[in-house]
Amino acid sequence: MKKQIYLLLTAILLASSSVMANDVKSKPALTETQIARVGEITRRVEEIKNMDKSDLSRVERKSLRNELLEMKKEMKATSGGVYLSVGAIIIILLVLILIL
Repeated sequence: MKKQIYLLLTAILLASSSVMANDVKSKPALTETQIARVGEITRRVEEIKNMDKSDLSRVERKSLRNELLEMKKEMKATSGGVYLSVGAIIIILLVLILIL
């Protein structure tokens, strides 16, 4: 009986992980304003990459860093979705096995 329960649990976990993987791949469609904003952000990031930062003061470098962090947060919000790494899935599986 216990072997059947483990077999059933394994089948359910494998099926749910494949469903999660399919959900992660699908991205919502971006609107025109979002596409324009993504273009602006990528251009600004390229400008910052190509800048000569050796002559900037400490405050200016910090403001650039904060600007990049804000743009990164905005891009994450635009992309949406929940991503699970392989390590997270393995940990979840181990915890479930230990509980049952």
